[in-house]
Order: sequence, then structure tokens, then C-alpha cells
Amino acid sequence: MRIAVACDHAGFPLKMTVVETVQALGHEAIDLGVNDGAVSVDYPDMAEKLGRMLQAGQVDRGILLCGSGVGACIAANKLRGIYAGVCHDTYSAHQAVEHDEMNVLCLGGRVIGPEPAKEIIAAFLKARFIGSDAGQERHQRRVTKVRRLEDSR
Repeated sequence: MRIAVACDHAGFPLKMTVVETVQALGHEAIDLGVNDGAVSVDYPDMAEKLGRMLQAGQVDRGILLCGSGVGACIAANKLRGIYAGVCHDTYSAHQAVEHDEMNVLCLGGRVIGPEPAKEIIAAFLKARFIGSDAGQERHQRRVTKVRRLEDSR
């Protein structure tokens, strides 16, 4: 898969760990920046940059970093077709893909360290949406309802 990675200045210290982990798992990491943690960058700008690539089909999934992960998550979810979640544990990271079709993982660079981040990223990237699997149709039904909410804005 092609994975876009973007961060603001607060997420920057964790960014290279994310890029290296994505690559070590056999995926292509598309580094969208920032490339300097000393310069303040607004997380909505980075969320939009990543989200637009995902909308255009240039990448398969994304990983966004900011201080808590929350601001980047809120901004990303304003874009149609972007389903972002803050996950600081492996269960949420894979379950959100499997049940909710999450396509953007948000991490807080000031919340978790490199080792937990590696495990969370692995869980996110190994997961696949199971909504079309036999006996799992309820997940597709719920995701369809979320899409209707998005369309009603």
C-alpha cells in the first residue's frame, strides 16, 4: 500500500519512526512533511494535504501526527471520504479499520512514544475492512449509515 504521512511541528519528533515503520512493514511511505519541528505549522493544513491525496486516490491510507492526535483527526474528518481516528492502542487501530473502515490513523506525538507507535501502525496497516465478509454485514450497514450522515451535511 501507499501510505501518506504528515505532521505538524508537535508530531514531527515521531514522524521518522512512522515513516520507517511503514517501510519496514513493506509499504511505500509518502512523506508530506513537515521537515522541521522548530517551525510552527497548523495541523489543519497538514490534514488537508494528506486528505486531498487520499481523496484523489494517490494513496491508500494515511497517518497524521500532531501533539495529541485530536486536532489532526478533527480536521481530517471534515473532508469527504476521510475517516480518521485517534488510536493510541493496537485494538482500536485494527478494529477501526475492520469495523468502521477507518482510512487515516491519527497519533499524538506528545502522547505516545516510538515503540507503542510501531505496534499501533502495524495493527492499522495489517487490518482490512470486514463488512463484506459473511456474517459481518452489520459493519457495512453501519458504515453506510455514516456515509449517509456525511452526504446530509
